[in-house]
Amino acid sequence: MPPKDFRVSERRRLQPWGVLALAMLSGLAMMRNGVDVASGPPQPAAAARPAALPTAPAAPSAATGLEPLPFAPASRIKIPAIRVAAPIMDVGLDPDGWVAAPPPQDANLAGWYQNGIAPGQRGTAVVVGHVDNTQGPAVFYGLGSLEKGQHIEVERYDGRVAVFEIYGVEVYAKDNFPGVQVYADTGQPELRVITCGGGYTRARGYDGNVVVYARMVGSR
Repeated sequence: MPPKDFRVSERRRLQPWGVLALAMLSGLAMMRNGVDVASGPPQPAAAARPAALPTAPAAPSAATGLEPLPFAPASRIKIPAIRVAAPIMDVGLDPDGWVAAPPPQDANLAGWYQNGIAPGQRGTAVVVGHVDNTQGPAVFYGLGSLEKGQHIEVERYDGRVAVFEIYGVEVYAKDNFPGVQVYADTGQPELRVITCGGGYTRARGYDGNVVVYARMVGSR
């Protein structure tokens, strides 16, 4: 059960991503053995671009009068455009220093990186999930098909809902994952939703990560 009093946890997480965390998270990978699906999961347009240095989409201006929310753990994520409505569990780092994924047998489950920023808080919150499992598509199978302007809602254990608007969808090679760029604190409440993507082989699994960039535009 999440703590009823979040104040101690908030003090612990107010600092931006540390150098150590960035170094560990830059190797992010959730699904090492994907499942053979004929057409594969949808890929963002970035996947078709020639190989180059990783880039980040231009962040929009901050919403006027929008106040960040205080710390509270995330409980549920909704992405109407791809029919996602999934509970969120807390995750940390796995033994290899990557963000741990939720249990793969539960296809409709996402994970919030609990040692970072809470969704809606000033800074960049991170939510991860599997693209597939041995039974077929999983919670973030459709992530690569998202487009700018679509919304993501994250429910929190304090009863608040943070509403984010997507401003970019990118795919990055796992061996060149731009951790500092992806997790950077822009000074605004931001969200990154991440799953596996790119090419797939049985021997190596997925060779990239799909990253959705979103900024908070409201709360309720």
